[in-house]
Amino acid sequence: MNPESVILGLVQGVTEFLPVSSSGHLALAKIMAGYGDAPLAYDIVLHVATLLAVVIYFFQDIISLFIEWCYGFVNSKARRWEGWRFGWAVLLGTAITGPIGILLKPLVERASLSPRWLGINFLVTGLLVLSSRFLTPQGEPVRIKNGIFAGIMQGIAVFPGISRSGATIWAGFISGMSREEAFRFSFLLSIPAIIGATILEARELGASGFLSSLPQGWYIGAGAAFASGFISLVILRRLITGEKWWLFSIYCIAVGCASVVYSFMGS
Repeated sequence: MNPESVILGLVQGVTEFLPVSSSGHLALAKIMAGYGDAPLAYDIVLHVATLLAVVIYFFQDIISLFIEWCYGFVNSKARRWEGWRFGWAVLLGTAITGPIGILLKPLVERASLSPRWLGINFLVTGLLVLSSRFLTPQGEPVRIKNGIFAGIMQGIAVFPGISRSGATIWAGFISGMSREEAFRFSFLLSIPAIIGATILEARELGASGFLSSLPQGWYIGAGAAFASGFISLVILRRLITGEKWWLFSIYCIAVGCASVVYSFMGS
């Protein structure tokens, strides 16, 4: 068993869902510790593992909301149901996220090489999460406007250091959603985004040599990513509903300040 495979899986699972930015942590590790890139095939496996954690965690929601959304096409009364609004909000949010992510890609690649920009992005995440402590969620149902706003924030969160979950949950709070609903919408919105990113990575790799490029013990690392990801979702839900998730802002601000200081020391 390769211990690095397990460590990568744990890092992926924990930081993918908590509002601390997994991409930001990996980018900082490459800069400060000379951390090498994992094989692309293994990166895909880890993304699939964390995607599976989201699907299983929200399985009942996914099925019930999807059925209600489909039923809305044949029954006008069903268009007042939660699934109809939820489905269109997720679809619209995903449609907005994609183009933003593509347009920002050149800037994202440059930002991932700069500890100063990474630090600034971590500070942005920290301030977003901290500001949620002073917001009073209104308990509004999910609507199209939620999908638009969360989709924009999810697109901006392609920058390493800006947490996807932190940005989209904050967007939910700002647009009047309850804490529970903002959490649920954030991660249901993440499913198409994770699938899309995984497909793009898989196309880049190609079918040949996929298994041969996987590191030893990859299946254990994938299991670690799934398990830690699932546990992270449980923890995050409790912290959000208990109004304690703002505590992650302390960590993000500390990492951001350290990164900025490091950038000046290295320049």
